Amino acid sequence: MTRPRWRPRSVVLVPTLALALTAALVPATSPATPAAGQPLTLTAAAPGGERWNADLSVVDRDVNVRRSAAGLRLREARAAGHSRSAVAEGMLLTAPRTLSRPATRVRAEITASVPAGATVEAQVRGWRVSGWTEWRGATAGAVFDRPVSRVQTRVVLTAWAGGATATVRGVQLTADATAAVSAATPGLTYRVYATRIGLVGELTANGRTVQPQDHFVALPSRRGLSPLNSGDYTVRVCTTTGSRCEYAPVWDVGPWNTRDDYWNPSAVRENWKNLPQGRPEAQAAYQSGYNGGRDQFGRTVLNPAGIDLADGTFWDGLQLTTNAWVDVAYLWTGGGPRGVVGDEPLNIRTGASTSYPIRGLAARFANVPIQCYVTGQSVAGPYRTTTRWNRLASGHYVSHAYISAVYGGSVPVC
Repeated sequence: MTRPRWRPRSVVLVPTLALALTAALVPATSPATPAAGQPLTLTAAAPGGERWNADLSVVDRDVNVRRSAAGLRLREARAAGHSRSAVAEGMLLTAPRTLSRPATRVRAEITASVPAGATVEAQVRGWRVSGWTEWRGATAGAVFDRPVSRVQTRVVLTAWAGGATATVRGVQLTADATAAVSAATPGLTYRVYATRIGLVGELTANGRTVQPQDHFVALPSRRGLSPLNSGDYTVRVCTTTGSRCEYAPVWDVGPWNTRDDYWNPSAVRENWKNLPQGRPEAQAAYQSGYNGGRDQFGRTVLNPAGIDLADGTFWDGLQLTTNAWVDVAYLWTGGGPRGVVGDEPLNIRTGASTSYPIRGLAARFANVPIQCYVTGQSVAGPYRTTTRWNRLASGHYVSHAYISAVYGGSVPVC
């Protein structure tokens, strides 16, 4: 799909008053603009709990950020690598921290200089036996439905293209226990409109250079964005007939919006809370004129897309020839054992042998839900030679020879 391109501009760093941020900042569509010389009045972090400081000194696999003597900043104030967003974005991903005791809430206190038009937010996710939770904003407090044993933090900076960037000097995290909230319905599946990403040679939101025939997807919210070379957030996307499916990691943000986690219920959804769960904002804008027919950046929505497919997923996985409606399962909302695909692309078949028909693909790094396993044809793969075949929740099969790891519980015999 065609999106506007932004020209590189020089970054202008404007000195501002240091603000201790402990509440979520306003989305980029209406950035916070405090009066000159006046701090924002925000609530302090709760006392007690386990505290630590995020390490902002290591900029390695991160996207469009740099560390200076003053603090963490955007590297370039322009749309990073592609034009899915009308603002420049950058993310620093910290190493996971193992907690001394399980927690259900994590709060972040940010010390930063934030000029008008820029935003900065600390987001966290927690590890449970079934895998990582979605990313949640922690500046107002991220609450998990079940205790988590590990916490990972990322710092997200935005600025209008060519504008001034925030400078982050520190992020302090506090983990404690509080009343849990209800989890989203496990195994959520919705029918949405899919478009092809293309953009070969450009950067995804998690820092990958898009390859020809690549296998990944984009969703319009960072809440389900996997770190580079991981499938922590994986979707199963199928044709509406069910004849072809692909399991693919979420490695980019789009189409149209960047804060539209439409698969979540209203109580959790970032924006557009009056839309039905499972209805992308772009679909509502295109079909019924919602939000004046525009996306969060004010652009006229030209199609109802709720997911973007990389070329390999589009052409090889689903064998599509044009944009189409598809059925998408947001697998991190489910439970049970997950297998990590270690080679790409892995054929998924109707039975436990290479003689069975292929019904799609599982991309490298995809986390696939394993229902049980059977004994079938012996296969020599990159991890083992085995007769074990895993039956996925869809009823398809993959050879265990290509599964690098299994987590989330033991896999029973079928």
